Amino acid sequence: MEIMIFFRRRIYCCYFLLVWNTIEAHVRYVIPEELRGGSVVGNIAKDLGLDLSEVGDRKLRIASESGKQYFSVAAESGELIVNERIDRESLCGQTVPCLLPLEAVVENPLQLHRVEIEIQDINDNTPSFHYNQRILNIPESINPGAKFPLESADDPDVGSNTLQSYTLGSNKYFVLNVKTQDGIKIPELVLDKPLDREKQAAHKLILTAVDGGKPGRSGTCEVNVIVLDVNDNAPQFEKSFYEANVAENELVGDEIIKVSAIDLDEGANGEIEYVFADKTSDVIKDIFNINPTTGVISVKGKLDFEQVHLYKFDLMAKDRGNPQMEGHCSVKIMISDINDNAPEIVITSLSSPVPENSPNNTVIALISTKDADSGENGKVNLSVASGTPFKLNPSLSNRYTLVTNGPLDREKYPEYEIKLNAIDSGLPALHAEKIVKISISDVNDNPPVFSQKSYTVYTRENTAHGSILCSVLAHDPDLDQNAKISYSILDSKVQDVFVSSYTYINSDNGSIYAMHSFDYEKMKVFQIQVQAKDHGSPSLSSNATVHVFIVDQNDNAPAVIYPSAFMGSVSHQRMPRSAKAGHLVTKVTAVDADSGHNAWISYRLAEATDASLFTVTLHTGEVRTKRSVSEHDDSSQRLLIEIKDNGEPEQSTTVTVDILIEDGFHEPISDFRHKHTEPDKKSSKITLYLIISLASVSLLCLLTFLVLLVKCARSSRGSSSCCMRRSDCEYKNPNRNLQIQLNTDGPIKYVEVLGGDMMSQSQSFGSYLSPMSEFSDFTLVKPSSTTDFTNTLSVLDASLPDSTWTFESQQVRSDFCLFSCSEHYCFKFYIYEFLKPFNGTALWFTLI
Repeated sequence: MEIMIFFRRRIYCCYFLLVWNTIEAHVRYVIPEELRGGSVVGNIAKDLGLDLSEVGDRKLRIASESGKQYFSVAAESGELIVNERIDRESLCGQTVPCLLPLEAVVENPLQLHRVEIEIQDINDNTPSFHYNQRILNIPESINPGAKFPLESADDPDVGSNTLQSYTLGSNKYFVLNVKTQDGIKIPELVLDKPLDREKQAAHKLILTAVDGGKPGRSGTCEVNVIVLDVNDNAPQFEKSFYEANVAENELVGDEIIKVSAIDLDEGANGEIEYVFADKTSDVIKDIFNINPTTGVISVKGKLDFEQVHLYKFDLMAKDRGNPQMEGHCSVKIMISDINDNAPEIVITSLSSPVPENSPNNTVIALISTKDADSGENGKVNLSVASGTPFKLNPSLSNRYTLVTNGPLDREKYPEYEIKLNAIDSGLPALHAEKIVKISISDVNDNPPVFSQKSYTVYTRENTAHGSILCSVLAHDPDLDQNAKISYSILDSKVQDVFVSSYTYINSDNGSIYAMHSFDYEKMKVFQIQVQAKDHGSPSLSSNATVHVFIVDQNDNAPAVIYPSAFMGSVSHQRMPRSAKAGHLVTKVTAVDADSGHNAWISYRLAEATDASLFTVTLHTGEVRTKRSVSEHDDSSQRLLIEIKDNGEPEQSTTVTVDILIEDGFHEPISDFRHKHTEPDKKSSKITLYLIISLASVSLLCLLTFLVLLVKCARSSRGSSSCCMRRSDCEYKNPNRNLQIQLNTDGPIKYVEVLGGDMMSQSQSFGSYLSPMSEFSDFTLVKPSSTTDFTNTLSVLDASLPDSTWTFESQQVRSDFCLFSCSEHYCFKFYIYEFLKPFNGTALWFTLI
């Protein structure tokens, strides 16, 4: 035995040395109950010897054993503040003094300070009776001096604020006597004068209970005394006070104690029935049962020492006389504790996640244990399972700190489940386990990674605004903000326009949307540089390329280039009546701004005055005779030619050609070749005609220039009808070549204008003229592409071979240009047939 005492002392000494650096002296405050929230208890930082700056730096906080935070620390002043109203009666009951134990916790280094808050009672409760009315049946034969116990009032307050005295309203027959039993004042009604039922059968008395508070509070109970006759002996208990001890694990039905009373009367007046007193609470009636005949008190409900360890109640013994009489006694039953409650592990404070670079002895958690049992049954020992880089350091009784005890590696173990085991000292011992999960935080050391280095997207032209193109996805193996990714588009230019004007990306999910519909004829492909950036500090990022290909749709109908209906809705052509089968009457030419299959054009003769006379070549649009023209054929023929593309759905247009069949009409090309071989005397006429024509054209150009100059001077306020500034007309693409080619196919003269640059698809324009046309002109058609023909032809070299006339002009800038308010007309050429001998081959170009 002495050896065990010696070892225990050694253990306590070691324990004291371990916690000496962690535990500091305690502070005690005294406050009244019912303080409102926000009230200041005291400056705990000053009382603990802490500077005001240490309140926030060392994380001064209050930990409560009860788990309910009645107090907090103001970070700016270090004052202890009341969080909510404190009711001393619900907290401590009748216990005096009422102490609320707290712990003031500061870190770096960790220190625990015991703080005790003494809650002083105030007179906030009024004495009250269980029943506001009591009926006493007193026989008239009873002698003066008889005592009748009355219900005692309850007052939860303590000290001078609790119940102090009773008073009885004035009357002639009764006086009040107050006795004290176990510190409880019990009022008794004492008969002062003999009762006479015939004079007064009932007496109404007012019993007042007064406490000692300032100001005092009081409660009343009405006592109605009914004067009875005949049965003049009340039952009397053998003891006025009974006491018993019972273990909390007693079974239902076990006997606890037996009470006994006697009645000197005989017969029904002497038969006794045992019952609980009127003021007995329902809780006691649910726990205990009394046999009305034998007076045996037994267990009715579950006993629990941790909830209630003492029961007090009154019993009555009633006889069966008329009037009925009763006797009273008090019973006190004490509950003894057994080890029936397992220990409980309480995590007071937990820091999670923990940085993986935390040094050893970093405080992770504050842990306490508690056991509802008392004595040895309530002593608890706490341990931590091995195999984790953590350990427990004991501090106060049943207080521990969980600290790191080794290196942490998030990549291997992103989370630890620490198993705590608590065991008490009871017999048999009970234990409890708790798993504490601690996450290990990461640093931002991984950039986002796209699921693909590059993405390929195909989208149709004319898609609706806001339609989604694609979604990109990046993954970041880091955690939390380090893994949160925002997507953005790195700005770059497509055709001198920032790509951000074409597309928009959802920064949260990486979905890329079209800002407007695309036009394949203007843009066929572009690239988007997408950046994924995490929210770490510092942030990391990576890029991916999205290739967007515009897929063509058949959204353009074929456009007729020749025959031109500029001067009317119908094209007029002439042909000789001597034409044979296969004769080329004219050639219908159309273009389609679409590409691929959508731009494949076919020609069909939809209607004709005589369908047996003409045919249209499917792919070339050549209108030829199917047979020789006879004298019976009408001289005026009308053809309706339908032009369709190969798209889905197909687009089509029509052109109407009126053909005039004339007798004795000769092909101008033959005349030209014939006249070209005439003697040199005709050359002089040609030269004269040329000189006259050049002079006329030059004069016309000068007049036009003067008219435009006057108009521009009048509209100096910024009108856009014309301009003569070189900067307004400068050629915007120096890489463009323009080629004009005049070809001959029998009697048909047609001009092809070829234009191209290095950055967009080549454009070609054609116009076809017949010597039988009513108007000998051609127009350079502006296509539905981005080609900007603002360059003006200023140099025009001409030669006249048999079948080809070619003009070339490269990188030439015009001296002036014309703009309309709505459209920039690049240029238009008019071809004039001045002389019949030239048969349409003498061509003059005028820039307008």
